[in-house]
Order: sequence, then structure tokens, then C-alpha cells
Amino acid sequence: MKTLLKKIVIAILTWEARLALKKYKPGIIAITGSVGKTSTKDAIYTVLDRHFYVRKSEKSFNSEIGLPLSILGLPNAWNNPFGWVQNIIKGFLLLLRVNYERRTTPYPEWLVLEIGADRPGDIEKVSSWLSPDIVIITRFGKVPVHVEFFKSREDVIREKCFLVKALKSGGLLLMNNDDEDVRGLRDMRRDALVTTWSIEHESDFQASNFEIAYEPNDKGEMKPAGIMFKVNHAGSSIPIHISGTLGRQQVYPVLAALSTGDALGLNMVSMAGSLKEHKAPAGRMRIIGGVKNTTIIDDSYNSSPVAATAALETLRDVKTAGKKIAVLGDMLQLGKHSAKEHIRIGKEAKDCADILITVGILARDIAKGALENGMNEKNIFQFDTSAEAAKPVEELLVSGDMVLVKGSQASRTEKIVEEIMAHPEDKDKLLVRQDEEWHKR
Repeated sequence: MKTLLKKIVIAILTWEARLALKKYKPGIIAITGSVGKTSTKDAIYTVLDRHFYVRKSEKSFNSEIGLPLSILGLPNAWNNPFGWVQNIIKGFLLLLRVNYERRTTPYPEWLVLEIGADRPGDIEKVSSWLSPDIVIITRFGKVPVHVEFFKSREDVIREKCFLVKALKSGGLLLMNNDDEDVRGLRDMRRDALVTTWSIEHESDFQASNFEIAYEPNDKGEMKPAGIMFKVNHAGSSIPIHISGTLGRQQVYPVLAALSTGDALGLNMVSMAGSLKEHKAPAGRMRIIGGVKNTTIIDDSYNSSPVAATAALETLRDVKTAGKKIAVLGDMLQLGKHSAKEHIRIGKEAKDCADILITVGILARDIAKGALENGMNEKNIFQFDTSAEAAKPVEELLVSGDMVLVKGSQASRTEKIVEEIMAHPEDKDKLLVRQDEEWHKR
């Protein structure tokens, strides 16, 4: 019965969302890929918000229920049936509003939407009624996330391609030129305008001179504060500074945002100014002050092989006075690739961290990989849950330590971040999954 009711609610909200798009005719920016969708969405919103009335998918609303909610501007009612009834009513009310002149319309000029695929058919279904003006493809990686329910990684990529097929004629296709599989999609739509961005390959928007920015704390000790790099485009070079986050992977969302803004006629210098205020989403390589004068790299939102590798490389490269500690949880939905990829990440962790802490049953293979690569067994600690790991992690810390915390959603590694952050009273502002519904789980 519950499944039937859910299908009915989704059908009604989707119908309302389709009618809203027909009524208000907003520009649609659709983002897909295996990693980086939310960070890209948020960076684009930062760049466009000063110049347009823009709505973005809230949090990571990219499912069959999340997408219509984003289009209608409605919250997730979770398990509250009255909340879902209220959402349906609000959707009808939105459709009854008079369509005023564009400057006074109650509906956004642009929607920035994440489009995800957990199972075969997810994006194909959405693409039957959504026609984006701009499609952005972030990155796939050699082992994409959500591959568990697909026969192969090629099937995952094929599913994402339905969004490219749905692009309006003459629309804009923005692509990560550093991903071989993304590059391979360039000729799918010969009627589209293609813009590329990259760090490693010559592209329309290319980043260079990447470095970690450091600032002194109140004790005069240098601590990581953000990232700096240059973006080269059309013969000019613009400096970019993003505070509060780490990692070369954070460059890609900025490049996507700049290429989007440029396509909509925005000035590069103006966009760079907007990005000074940009904050990476919670749980995505965010810098958080830790207890005992330590520093946390909070990457607890989710995990996948390509994202875990990028996070470990950041831990390796950042300077710190103390130990480097990697807290790594399970990577889910990898199917037949699971054991091999967990072991590979463990081998990488040995070269990036002084201490390895694993969280979860699958993550035991991370410990196995680290041992195989020569990491001292005394420096490896294994726990089944984040609740079990939180206090022991805190007890390991001394002044100057740097702690990377990363895991898939089900690992709930944000609980470890909460235990070791200097100001846990700020958890609602800084950490992922702080909704009441998540606290019940």
C-alpha cells in the first residue's frame, strides 16, 4: 500500500512539475555525472544568483521524487503523509498563479537541476519530459557510483547519455575535458554548442597554477584555508580564490560555473568576484576546526573510488605540523567492483596517511589493501560503525593533526566529524544529514 501511495504522489508531483515548466518556461540547466553534481550545481548558483532569479535543487534532490520537488520549489516531506498532501496542494496553487511579466514572475528564470541515476531507466524516464537548455556532464570515473544496479559501467554512461539526447536543439553542452568518457560524448549532438573545461587538457576554460592557500590561526600557526588557481579563457587569465575547502576536485565545479555564466553573457571578473563568497556544500572537502587544535577535512557526504582517490591525494599534499589521519568508510553500490576498489583505496591510503581508520564491513578491504602495501598494522584501526569509531578517533588526536573523514551515506561518518569538531554546537550549519529525519535513523 505504501509503495502504491508513493507512486501516486510521484505521479501527481511530476504532472504538476511538467505543467509548471510549460506555464513559466524557465531556462533549464541540467547536471549529470557520477561525481561532482552537487558541488557543480552550487557553484553555478553562486555565479548566476547576482544576475538572475535562480532556483537550484535543494541538497542532493536528484531522484524521481527530488526532481519535481525542485521544479515546484517544495520541501521533502519524508514520512509525513500530511506534508505530501500539502506539497500537492502547493503545486496546484503554483499552477493557478497568473503568469506576470518576466521581471515580476513568481517563478525563477533559471532552474539548476541535478539529474541522478540509481537504477536503469531513471534518466531515460526524466528525459521523456525534461528538455534542458544547458546540459553539464561532470565526470564518470573508471568505476562510477551506482554501478551495482547496472550490468556494466558502459550501461551507467549510456543511461546518463539520455540527458544529452534530451538537450534542446541548438542547446549548450558543457563537458569535463579531463574525463575520457565525457570527451567521447562530444559528437552525440552535432547541433549543440559545445564548451569544454579542464585542468589537464587544452580546453575553452582551463585551470592552472593550482595551490593550497594557508593562513595563520590565533597562535600564529599556518593552517589550510582554501584553494587558489587561475582560469584561462579567450586569451585572458583570471585568479580564483575559494575559501573553506580543499582539493583539485573543487576546481571542476568552478570551471563549469564560469562556462555557464559566460554562455549567459556574464563577465569573467564579475563571476570571479561572486565566487569569493562561494562555500562548498556540506560534507564536500570542507575545512572544519577540530578539537585539540586539529584540522578536519570533512568529505563525509558520500564516497566512490574516484572521489576517495581525490580526497586522499589532497590529504597527501596538504601541509600540517602533526599526523595525517584518514578515516574511510564503506563505498557502496559498486557491485562486483567492490572488494577490488576498496583494496585499491587502502593501498593509496598507505602513501597518503600516517594512520588509517576504517568504518564498515566493506571498508575492511581498505585496511587489507593498506596492509598489503606495507602500512604498519599498529597504525590501522577498524570499526564496524561510525558510532563505535567516533570516540577512539578523538582520543588519537594531538595538536597539529589533519583528519580526512570520508564515507558513503550509510556509513554516517558525519557522526565522527561531530565528535571531533571544535564547535559541535555548529553542526546544523556545517555538517550533512542534520535533518530531524536523519537523526531518527
